[in-house]
Order: sequence, then structure tokens, then C-alpha cells
Amino acid sequence: MGWIFIASLILALVITHKPLGDYMYRVYTSAKHNVVERGIYKLLGVQADAEQRWAVYARSLLAFSVVSLLFLYGLQRLQSHLFLSLGFDPVPDHIAWNTAVSFVTNTNWQAYSGESTMGHLVQMSGLAVQNFVSAAVGMAVAVTLVRGFARKGVDTLGNFWVDLIRGTVRILLPIAFVGALILVAGGLVQNFVGPHEVTGLTGGVQNMTGGPVASQEVIKELGTNGGGFYNTNSAHPFENATSWTNWFEIFLILLIPFALPRTFGKMVGQVRQGYAILAVMGIIALASVTLTNVFELGGDATVPQAVGAAMEGKDVRFGVANSATFGAATTLTSTGAVDSFHDSYTPFGGMMTMFNMMLGEVAPGGVGAGLYGMLVLAVITVFVAGLMVGRTPEYLGKKIGAREIKLASMYFLVTPVLVLVGTAVAMGNEAGLAAMLNSGPHGFSEILYAFTSASNNNGSAFGGVTVNTPFYDIALGLCMLFGRFLPIIFVLALAGSLAQQKPVPESVGTLPTHRPQFVGMVVGVTIILVALTFLPALALGPLAEGLLS
Repeated sequence: MGWIFIASLILALVITHKPLGDYMYRVYTSAKHNVVERGIYKLLGVQADAEQRWAVYARSLLAFSVVSLLFLYGLQRLQSHLFLSLGFDPVPDHIAWNTAVSFVTNTNWQAYSGESTMGHLVQMSGLAVQNFVSAAVGMAVAVTLVRGFARKGVDTLGNFWVDLIRGTVRILLPIAFVGALILVAGGLVQNFVGPHEVTGLTGGVQNMTGGPVASQEVIKELGTNGGGFYNTNSAHPFENATSWTNWFEIFLILLIPFALPRTFGKMVGQVRQGYAILAVMGIIALASVTLTNVFELGGDATVPQAVGAAMEGKDVRFGVANSATFGAATTLTSTGAVDSFHDSYTPFGGMMTMFNMMLGEVAPGGVGAGLYGMLVLAVITVFVAGLMVGRTPEYLGKKIGAREIKLASMYFLVTPVLVLVGTAVAMGNEAGLAAMLNSGPHGFSEILYAFTSASNNNGSAFGGVTVNTPFYDIALGLCMLFGRFLPIIFVLALAGSLAQQKPVPESVGTLPTHRPQFVGMVVGVTIILVALTFLPALALGPLAEGLLS
């Protein structure tokens, strides 16, 4: 049944790949603005038809993100004075900082229980809004990089405000609306229940808060990262009611990221290039899902082997196979939602969730972030191939020179530096060690997972470590901030450099980048780079634990 579950997901994604990819192509290339968009442009004072250079595009993106961060921080700190606060106190400063950074960077890491910390206004007007716009920012950056490949001899790349608003209004909102209705039909709650108003089965009154759970859930699952209304996330029956809603949420996680390669192919005028990128994503994703299922179904410890699978930390509604598939999908896509607890996975199963994030979450990756991450890896692959044959590397008719490869290399190095330095700092001071609930390799894995998740803007947690402390709130917040915006700046600079180039005619020495040979090279370069970078850290954590179990 687990393999049928996976096969049906693949079939659904194949069916939606072309129509959704073509639709997003039309959204981002259309010269017309609809009525809603024109109203927003007028309200914001945006000149919708004025295009921007990459530096102006980057400044607009950063300005929007800074304002969003300050607004969300203030909303949390002032919540006791606002309506729909449910009587909650202001969110403590270090938690408010961590949460504001988390949602603005599309990480949605939660170091608190949403139902007992924040009222409806903060959840809806703050967190849910960022679920939309932070995802739209990632899509805008991806489209901008694609324009860099597609345009010839120009220095403009589009308009950030137009890309942001179109991604939100035309793509994310419609899918979220339909998806929310489907999830409500599946049993998810969509109401306004205040604290102390839910009667339990025993007749007592439970301290629970309801809220717009279904709509927030579908926004979360659209590849826009973890954060759920309840701290148990998609394992909570109010957020993930049945086996088929579990399937639907995984489908939403993968929907847009797997359709964006089609958009890329259409925009550069070579659909086969999009299929090549899709093939790389698909190969890595299928391998990850398969290995995670094998490790969890087989088990590599005494108890899992005795019972036939590693059921600890999984919900009986979903079982091992469907939970493992969700775990692989959520860490492959920078989504961060969970329907099982990764801390309870087998050592090698837990290692797979970490390895997925260490890959840069490019298979298929987060909304937008996965595509631009994969294109950067394609640039690095072309450069390596060029060195092997002694030719100037080219990709999609653009030369990959010193400036381009420096930007691509800096993009790749940001996350490993944040993960490894952050983990080392946490393991080397009392504040970091005091929060650990486990010792040995598993305790180290929990710290490594936390910094891997934050630096890759994933939002999921291994658990077993108390991250709701000033040290972890500040440290992980910095990792989220730098892990989001430094790569974006490098990508936009790369897009600007590519757009200014004149196209290079193909020759007999040009590497074909649409054939299986290139697909295999990109897969190999991606895995080798990650293995060389993170193998020592993994050897101290999940690999050591697995060999000892």
C-alpha cells in the first residue's frame, strides 16, 4: 500500500506538471495586469511597467522583507492590546524575533505552541500572510534567474512588486482557496473557537483554541514551510484528519516545485531543458523517498526489527510508509511540516531527512527556491564539465565565466558555513549544551538537524532539544536570515550578469544540457558536493548511531 501511495502521487504530479507549469509561464510573462493587481499597484505607488536592474530588484525585495519583519515583530509584542488576542500576553522578545525572522524567510520554524502563545489576529494577519508573500518572494527570485538566462544583452530583469503580487494573487491564493475547501471536506477545522471553549470527551473543558486551521494548513503545505496552528503540526487530527488528507498535503507540498521546471523550459524557449531539470529533481527525490521508506520499514535496531517496522513517533492513521514519504517530501522541499516525529526515526532514516536538506532542498525544493538552487547547481556542473574538456563552459547560450562561477560558488557555500559553524558554536558553549536532552551521537544529531533546518529555511525539527531559549532563538534566527537572503542576493547578481551577455552560438564543443548524460552529471555533482561537505558531521551523528545500534 505504501508503494501504491507513492505511485499515485507520481501520477498526480505528472498530470498537473504541464498545465500548471504553462499557467505559471503565462502569469509571469503576461503584459496585462488584472483589476486586483492594478488596485494594489495604485495603493503601493508601484509603476508596474517599469523594469528594474538586479540591484534595484534586490533592494526592493530586501526593503519589503525588512518592513515585513518589523511589522510581524511588533504585532507579536503588542498582541495583548489588539482584538482577537484571546487574552494572551505579549510574545517574549526572543521568541518574537525568532518567529518574525522565521516566517519572513519562509522557514516557519516554531519554538512555541501556536495555540497557547498567539491569538487569532497574529496567526491570520501575521503568520498566514507571510506564508503567502514569503513563498511569492522565492518564486519571484526563481523567475528572475530564468529571465537572466532567457534575455540577451539587457540589464533589466522585471519588476519585483509585479512578480510578488502576481505570484500571490494568481497562483498561491487560488490554489489555497480550492485546497482549503478540500481539506475542510476532509475533516479539518475552520472556525473561531476561543480558549476554554472546547468540551472534551469526558465532559471537562479543555484548554484549546481553534481558528482558521484549514486555510492556514493548505497555505503551509503549498511548499511554504512548516508552521502549523498546533505545535504537533500535521500529526494533529485538526490539521491532518485522515489518510487521504495526508496524501493531499504531500501532493500540495510537491505541486508547485515540480511544475516550475516546465515554466523554466517555456521561458527559455527550450522545453527539453525544463525536462532535464525535472529529471534531476525526480531522480534525487525518488531515491530519497525509497531509501527513507526502506530504513523505516526495515528498521536497523532490535525493536523495529522485532515488530517489522519503526512505528515509534508515527501516527497509526498513516502508518510507517506514508509517514516516511511525508518526511522525505517535507525535507526535500523546504516545507518543514511533519506528520511524524523525525527524532524517533531510525538513525539512517533520520539521516535521510538531514541529507535532503543538506542537498540544498533542490529535489524539487521550496517554492521557487528549489528551481533557482537547481539552476545554480547546473551552472556549477557545466563549469566542472568545461574544465574537464578544456573549454569555456556554456549553459543555455551564456558563458559561465569567472564572475558567474564565483557567484554560484558563494551561493553554494553559504548554507554549509551556517550549518557547521552554528553546530560547532552550540556544541562548544554551556547555553547550547544545556538544552540537549540526549547525549552521544543522537544528541549531536538533534543539534545538527536544528541548524540544518534553520539555515536551509526548512522549519522542521528533530526534537529532543529545547530550542525555546534566548541562545537558540537568536542563533537559529540569524541562520534563517543569512540562509535566506545571502543566497538570494547571489542569485539576483548572477541573473543580472547573465542577462547582459550576448548569446553564444552552439558549436561541436558545446555540452548538450538536455540529454541523460547531463542529467547524470548534475545528480552526481549535487551528491558529491554535499557528501564532501557534510560527511564528517554525519559521521559524528546519525552514521555513528546507526552503526552502534
